[in-house]
Amino acid sequence: MQKARSTRPLARKQDLLVRELPNEVLVYDRERDRAHCLNETAAFVWKRCDGRRTPKDIARLLSKEVNSAVDENIIWLALDQLADNNLLKRPASGSPSLAGINRRQMVRGLGLAAVVAVPLVTSIVAPTAAQAATCRPAGQPCAAGPQCCSNVCNANVCT
Repeated sequence: MQKARSTRPLARKQDLLVRELPNEVLVYDRERDRAHCLNETAAFVWKRCDGRRTPKDIARLLSKEVNSAVDENIIWLALDQLADNNLLKRPASGSPSLAGINRRQMVRGLGLAAVVAVPLVTSIVAPTAAQAATCRPAGQPCAAGPQCCSNVCNANVCT
């Protein structure tokens, strides 16, 4: 029973702010101050990580959505990216066929037609509110560029 559960990923929902846009989903992790942009495929996979579906189930659903066969390895790649970015509460145990493979190698292996379905999670570290508010506007005194919103301190004045 434990083995079956480990192949059924569960998306993390706590401490996340989620905004759905036309071709992507933005997820802000309040706990880690990180912003993630999930492309359509990564978002599709993440939304279906309900703890009941297997990667094979998700691949079948995505195949229906795009009206084309989707290789299960694409789902595993998405799951790896989601887990790496702490967007899964319970990750799936990895597929042995993905060991050491990266996105570029997968695209080559799956063929050019799969490019539209390759998942992508892009992340940045977001500044805290205090960090974001610490820069000085133009005309304010400064000792170094990083103190200025423009990052330019000229003659002890932010420009």
